[in-house]
Amino acid sequence: MKRVLFFVLTVCLAAAAFASGGGQSSGPSGGAAGQPQEIRVLLANHPYGELLRPLIPEFEKQNNIRVIVESLQEGQLTQKLTTEFATNSSTVDVFMTRPLQETLLFNKNGWYAPLDGYDFSDYPSNSVDIGRKDGKAYIVPLVTEWQVLYYRKDLLQQAGLGVPATFAELENAARVLTRDGISGFGSRGAGAAAVTQMSSYVYNHGGRYLDGNVAVFDKPEALDAIRYYGRLLGSYGPQGVTSMSWEALMPVFQAGRLAMWTDASVFYGQIIDPTKTQIPADNIGVAKLPSGPRADSPFIVVSWAMGISGRTRNYDAAMKFLSWATSKELAIRGMAANITMARNSAWQDPQVRAAMNPGLIETQAHAAQNGYPYDRPFMSSVVQARDLIGEVIIESINTRGASARIPALAAEKAAAVNELLKADGEYGN
Repeated sequence: MKRVLFFVLTVCLAAAAFASGGGQSSGPSGGAAGQPQEIRVLLANHPYGELLRPLIPEFEKQNNIRVIVESLQEGQLTQKLTTEFATNSSTVDVFMTRPLQETLLFNKNGWYAPLDGYDFSDYPSNSVDIGRKDGKAYIVPLVTEWQVLYYRKDLLQQAGLGVPATFAELENAARVLTRDGISGFGSRGAGAAAVTQMSSYVYNHGGRYLDGNVAVFDKPEALDAIRYYGRLLGSYGPQGVTSMSWEALMPVFQAGRLAMWTDASVFYGQIIDPTKTQIPADNIGVAKLPSGPRADSPFIVVSWAMGISGRTRNYDAAMKFLSWATSKELAIRGMAANITMARNSAWQDPQVRAAMNPGLIETQAHAAQNGYPYDRPFMSSVVQARDLIGEVIIESINTRGASARIPALAAEKAAAVNELLKADGEYGN
């Protein structure tokens, strides 16, 4: 659901102040001297977006900059940004962005402004590199995520089971724990949304989505993963799982109706929020994704970053907001809220480490050493590619992995992904 929050001190400036136009402006824009400048900021409906929103009035007061902020679910955010930029109608100044989903397309079209004055020394170089073009950085990494297993300690203990360490153990535990109105296992099943979470299952079966920028998710290793993922969700997942992303699965887990859930590490803080969950935090465990038959390699990605619009007329004000929103101080606040921030200093802070769930520290270390840096096909037309792969996933879930159509359907969708790569000039590169 789209939520729009207006942080205003006076009536909004005339619409002309928002008109999109050519390049950046290095000087102030907005009203008369002494009047607040105004910027438009798009945030994701994500734990870090939730953390920022109530703090924005502090930024406004300190900088005499009025912020109009919109908060959208991730798919809606991508669609809105792409539509506004493609039609040259955007008035956005600063926005959260998904590097693996958007950087190739946005950089190709000049939709990010270069961040020449930003200090990137506190970030792992590879987290910045994904947003570079021709040696220039265009996005600031915000959040790193890796796939973990959330589980109910009490339910595993009552069933006499240990924390699953392999896919075989995970499937057995899901079977045993599916009883008394509780689903044994959950993960994203809603088509395109499921692609990111199934990625680690593909990797741990020895497969990939792309290899050398050629679609290979129709190969035997990936097909084994697709069938396994579909069998788990189709047999032991919540009712209606093919329409569920994380927003729908989390309340099921918090209500005590889901025993195990694999998803991104960033959600731990929300899961244990005592105002939203019926499960005591002591009963919620975090473990690494179980290993597969051929690998032990969960994804670890820069899931969210922040950028400035290449069409902004308020570059200086936008840079002030971006620098504030990605500061060391707010990174520490994010870590304190169990959001896995990208800044090195946030992970090294002793108070943060002392307070953080040990499972997050352990799984981050494992993923950093063994993980794969993509959770989806890295290509410009990734939205369309995820839709295509999502159709195969849904077929597998609906048939508990047993559909005879899966190999042919995967081959058909892989051919379609290859056509997208060719149309974008990326095939085989």
